[in-house]
Amino acid sequence: MTPKKLFNFFATAEALTWTALIIAVILRATEVVQPIVSTVVGGLHGAVFLGYAVIAALVGVNQRWSAGLVIGGIALAIIPFATIPFERGRNRKNQLDGPWRTSTTDHPSDQGWLDRLFRWFIARPALLIIVMVSAVSAIFALLLFVGPPTEWAK
Repeated sequence: MTPKKLFNFFATAEALTWTALIIAVILRATEVVQPIVSTVVGGLHGAVFLGYAVIAALVGVNQRWSAGLVIGGIALAIIPFATIPFERGRNRKNQLDGPWRTSTTDHPSDQGWLDRLFRWFIARPALLIIVMVSAVSAIFALLLFVGPPTEWAK
């Protein structure tokens, strides 16, 4: 799967889970569904949000986006549907085109530790997937443990 296809998939999935979450919250507020529905949909959205963040960082490093662009792209996922214009902008500027960077080039950043580590993981996709799924799962579990922000001060 190319960086472009992977990023486009997660950006779209993030927006779709926003839609599902908004609908679930509205239905819960109108007592059409049980509160557990919005909890389950919220968990799904949270997992996809974290997946989008990991993929945006991974693709951003591969495509040599600036740190500000990567952080901005991740932060936009907080706003419902904002990943769609971000994705379209990257596509319009051809910032998603190209293969995964698996070998060193003459680009100055290819000598840095981050790019060396990146290429090492990209050359081992099964290990990369395991690490990414483990990281998302650990963050998700931690967020479930600490609970919603409204409960933190209690």
